[in-house]
Amino acid sequence: MYAKIYKAEPSAMTSGRATAGVWMLDFQSSQPRVIDALTGNTRSVDTRSQLNMKFESKEAAVYYAKANNIPHRVIDRPKAKRISRSYAENFDFDRKLPWTH
Repeated sequence: MYAKIYKAEPSAMTSGRATAGVWMLDFQSSQPRVIDALTGNTRSVDTRSQLNMKFESKEAAVYYAKANNIPHRVIDRPKAKRISRSYAENFDFDRKLPWTH
């Protein structure tokens, strides 16, 4: 069972950047999830898949994984490009981007 080390992305539903600099260590489940016949929820016997550990840096997460003999993979995602523009540009007569609605 591998642990996945990645940089947490903020939710698309919020504009906050509180968790943008946090690195996460998640354990991947080694056993398949089972659907409960009564409720329809999925369950797993593997409790390590419920753990989400937060670290200040990538090096701290890798150090923790190596110190505890946890096989791990580091996933580096490219930084998203943000187009900065003002609110007034949404109503420009000669818009560079097409109107969406």
